[in-house]
Amino acid sequence: APGLGDRVRRTPSVVLDSRPFGTPVALKLELLQHTGSFKARGMLNRLLMADLPAGSRVVAASGGNAGLAVAYAARELGLTAHIVVPVTAPPVTVARLRALGAAVVQEGAVYAEALTVAEGYAFRAGLPLVHAYDQPEVCAGNGTLGLELAEQLPDVATFVVPVGGGGLAAGIAIALRELRPEARLV
Repeated sequence: APGLGDRVRRTPSVVLDSRPFGTPVALKLELLQHTGSFKARGMLNRLLMADLPAGSRVVAASGGNAGLAVAYAARELGLTAHIVVPVTAPPVTVARLRALGAAVVQEGAVYAEALTVAEGYAFRAGLPLVHAYDQPEVCAGNGTLGLELAEQLPDVATFVVPVGGGGLAAGIAIALRELRPEARLV
């Protein structure tokens, strides 16, 4: 993802004591990324690729990590984030969103309902929507994690990636396909 450069942290990978597992196990420490998850990679890339003028507004829906990453990315790029979260969002998440400068709206009982509200608002206001995982720019930004994995763990044959919406797995799959086509992605 061109343009991310030093805007994201190059997080370390650590190899664990493999005796309990019977095979070496390494972890990529994305908890050290801005806002505490890999989401900052994808959201920064999405907003950079949108090439918006300073002061522009963007809209997103989130249950937590994606919203925090959009709010962080928007603040870093001089944009304003409007984040829709479900009414069940933890107060600490809402407080963190606001601390990052986001305007927060709580609507819907679950993420899917918050997303519908965000999509409607973005459409009516003519603002760009930043999806939590379902945009090529988001997946490409997330793929920078795969680039780091390929470099940091050159001897690893199998990578296990958690899947929620699929944006992380898609980005890593594309990166590994280019750099390490022999690697397995589970």
